[in-house]
Amino acid sequence: MEKEIDILLQETLERLETIDDAKELERLRIEVLGRKGTIPRLFKQLGESHAHERPALGKILNKTRAHLENAFREAESRTKSFAPQISTLDVSLPGRMPYLGHLHPITQVGSEITEIFQRLGFEVVEGPDVELDYYNFEALNIPKDHPARDMQDTFYITDNVVLRTHTSPIQVRVMEKQPPPVRIIAPGKAYRCDSDMTHTPMFHQVEGLMVDRDVSFADLKGVLTIFVHQMFGQDVDLRFRPSFFPFTEPSAEVDILCVMCRGEGCRVCSETGWLEILGSGMVDPEVFKMVGYDPEEITGFAFGMGIERIAMLKYGINDLRLFFENDLRFLEQF
Repeated sequence: MEKEIDILLQETLERLETIDDAKELERLRIEVLGRKGTIPRLFKQLGESHAHERPALGKILNKTRAHLENAFREAESRTKSFAPQISTLDVSLPGRMPYLGHLHPITQVGSEITEIFQRLGFEVVEGPDVELDYYNFEALNIPKDHPARDMQDTFYITDNVVLRTHTSPIQVRVMEKQPPPVRIIAPGKAYRCDSDMTHTPMFHQVEGLMVDRDVSFADLKGVLTIFVHQMFGQDVDLRFRPSFFPFTEPSAEVDILCVMCRGEGCRVCSETGWLEILGSGMVDPEVFKMVGYDPEEITGFAFGMGIERIAMLKYGINDLRLFFENDLRFLEQF
């Protein structure tokens, strides 16, 4: 019986070396180790052997079974690595072009605005979103308890720290550090407690500043007229309308002919035929005093616009919230 066990072990190991198919391996396992296989049959034959031989034969048979079980496990791992990988890829199908993303329309319009002013010689500067009350209000001729503060619904962090309500504080920071001439634009985010079809709590602005000797309102009109024509087209009419801003005097708002009705009057322009696009004016002498400029020697103008506002007019969009809903059906149009 011992010889029969040895022959079984050797033959089984030799057959395992040549098998690379999982089904064939399973058939051999059942043949050797299955309930009616060779190894169970040999265990049953132990009862027919002499009593003094049984312990030794049982030990050999147990050892052989363990050896074969390990050999089958190794063979199973080997056949799995050889098994062909089933793929769901049909190489005969035409390829799918990957979706190519693009810049958000607000980013696109912001870049276009920046490029226009850079061609006019303006430098781009940036500043902090979390701003001191001094730079956001006081240095811009809006002292504490001034009624003009009611024009801007401010997010206060502390009594003296706010989320900036415009990017104008950057103008003050630049003038504190740089003597005239100054020619800058300050694009960035601004924050106000407001939310509806034409306002959002966070929005984007571009503020501009030009300061030097003998800068006049004519220079302001010339720069902004060039900007409007490059942004909206040479055939777009514009007008300067008197207004009020605490940090400019005189002040003016710039309107363009309604892009929806071409001046005939509609719901968008409140039947006036005109749409406001930005505010502007000559820098108030009090602002120059705050930064150490001599208002008797230096003059300048400033302007500010909302990028969302420009984008809405440029693309004929009537709801500001569409820019922030991340609806691909909307964004893919730009």
